[in-house]
Amino acid sequence: MTRSVYLASPEGSTGKSTIALGLLDLFTARVQKVGVFRPVVAAEGSDRVLELLLRHDGVDLDYDACVGVTYEQVHADADAALDTILTKARALAEECQVLIVVGSDYTDVAGPTELAFNARVAANLGAPVVLVLGAQGRTPAQVRQVSEVAVGELAAHHARVAGIVANRCDPASIEDYRTGLHADVPVWTFPEVPLLSAPSVRDLMVALDGEMVAGEESLLDREAEHMLVGAMGINHMLDRLQEGSFVITPADRGDAIVALLAAHTAGDFPTLAGIALNGGFDLDPQIDRLVHSLGERLPILRTDLGTFTAAKVVAGTRGLLSSGTQRKVELARSSFEAHVDADAVLAALDVEASDVVTPLMFEHMLYERARSERRHIVLPEGTDDRVLRAASTVLSRGVADLTILGVEQQVRQRAVELGLDLTAATIVDPVSSDLLEQLAQEYARLREHKGMTVERAREIVIDVSYFGTLMVHLGLADGMVSGAQHTTAHTIRPSFETIKTAPGVQIVSSCFFMCLADKVLVYADCAVNPDPDAEQLADIAISSARSAVQFGVEPRIAMLSYSTGESGSGADVEKVRAATELVRQRAPELVVEGPIQYDAAVDPGVAASKMPGSPVAGQATVLIFPDLNTGNNTYKAVQRTSGAVAVGPVLQGLNKPVNDLSRGATVKDIITTVAITAIQAQDAAASARKDA
Repeated sequence: MTRSVYLASPEGSTGKSTIALGLLDLFTARVQKVGVFRPVVAAEGSDRVLELLLRHDGVDLDYDACVGVTYEQVHADADAALDTILTKARALAEECQVLIVVGSDYTDVAGPTELAFNARVAANLGAPVVLVLGAQGRTPAQVRQVSEVAVGELAAHHARVAGIVANRCDPASIEDYRTGLHADVPVWTFPEVPLLSAPSVRDLMVALDGEMVAGEESLLDREAEHMLVGAMGINHMLDRLQEGSFVITPADRGDAIVALLAAHTAGDFPTLAGIALNGGFDLDPQIDRLVHSLGERLPILRTDLGTFTAAKVVAGTRGLLSSGTQRKVELARSSFEAHVDADAVLAALDVEASDVVTPLMFEHMLYERARSERRHIVLPEGTDDRVLRAASTVLSRGVADLTILGVEQQVRQRAVELGLDLTAATIVDPVSSDLLEQLAQEYARLREHKGMTVERAREIVIDVSYFGTLMVHLGLADGMVSGAQHTTAHTIRPSFETIKTAPGVQIVSSCFFMCLADKVLVYADCAVNPDPDAEQLADIAISSARSAVQFGVEPRIAMLSYSTGESGSGADVEKVRAATELVRQRAPELVVEGPIQYDAAVDPGVAASKMPGSPVAGQATVLIFPDLNTGNNTYKAVQRTSGAVAVGPVLQGLNKPVNDLSRGATVKDIITTVAITAIQAQDAAASARKDA
């Protein structure tokens, strides 16, 4: 049975999209399929809130199926519109386990009946209502008054309120808002986060009816966090600059324009979001020449409006989450996670967790595990935009603490341009770092038997892979993730020289977590060892079983071959048979079967005929391939033909965690790998404490 949840507000601009996004994250981490629905939308253009939610990885639905009616249809015939909404919502609900219904936004001609209409929709869908109230500019008593009126209106139309959200509260009084509501349902309060309502420079350009005369078009999407009217003297104007300022200055103030550009590029001044040149003047030719010769990427706009009118327009322009940068979206998600008890929400809305494990559920588990005991991860590739985007998300979601290698001013400048927040990251330049000598001395000591000198070590350790790996080796970081710009060999060779294998492990190997539609399997080795012998294959199987346990997969090991049981012979089969026996000897607590064919390992029907009574056949979770050729091709075939999400390769067997990325890695791949590395570091620390 589908559980529907209805988000309703008594007015516009309450931040329902932030709550909807948070609920979507919450539900996709616990059930297999979540849907989103907008009962009423504007007739012109597509609904931006719905577009935001449909971009979520956990939603795979067509836009048209998720829309009910337009405001015009409601005004023309409310009963007919209600019937259409219910028909479409129920049809969509049949495809989902949870349906999030986001009520109307008061974007049309609003009237006192709009909340009542939302109440009728919720009541007829049997959907509990989460009432979202705007607290900005209101006292706790005023919010309570709005709540009482709204709850009464909902009740009058037979809608049941399951929870109340007071959004955009004064952070200094947030507890007063919560206690002041005195509701008999759960209450959640969210502080006002200015960035969430900050407009982008692009929003301001549209509002000012302006045009861009210089700068990089992609940087128009950065949020303008502060407004400054730059009509004063340059010294006073520079004193008032803040990070993310949007400055309005007359186009004939060449001195101010040059000073602002200089400040923006200077390392000890805040970076700007953009400049608006008002008054309708053209730039002085010499100033225009100077601006363009500097090659500055900062967006510079031109508007015909006067100073007062331009400032009034900018002050009144509100940014939407649906059109915000990655930083804004991640901030909304982290705000929801910080102020909501997930279990309480699920209980209040009567949503039961699913027994299956989807890719998003697995990903959510990784994030929760990583957050439970935060670790320090080093990212050597600070010149890659994907790494910076991933780092911003990792920090905002509290997945790990980070050190990023690169020239600090360049890394932070690029992050700001991309609309990212790396304030909490430590940026280290290997060439100028105080750590250089310590790392060089340690590397020379470790490689002394190979003739390494300190002088040569100083040259080697400025390489980011060596620098990052040595940080992990010395305990200056708990793990490393690299490979977005470097080969696998370049990434992992330093770890073979310095970190080395864990006690009792003979070989470093890799595994992939294959996230199928309803479960997670472990594949190994698909990335490192070309043709392991029986001893090495057994070692890979034991390491992979440990990796499975680390990440919540019960290990049932299938040692794969082209033959099942005693039916075949030959060198390749005998290798797998010998490896299986070695696993049983070395780790008798593990459940293992081999040699066994892939179909017999994962298909209960085939297993019943080929290997009846086996505790592994038909239900294997850890699949060990006999060689790299078989493993690499199989994981890619399954990934491409079944739509499985392949998480990895995860390196296993090292003393401390270092993980390699594909050079085609997405931002999400990097985030997931950081979470995995953090969890490996947690387990490594737990083992060290146990042995101490």
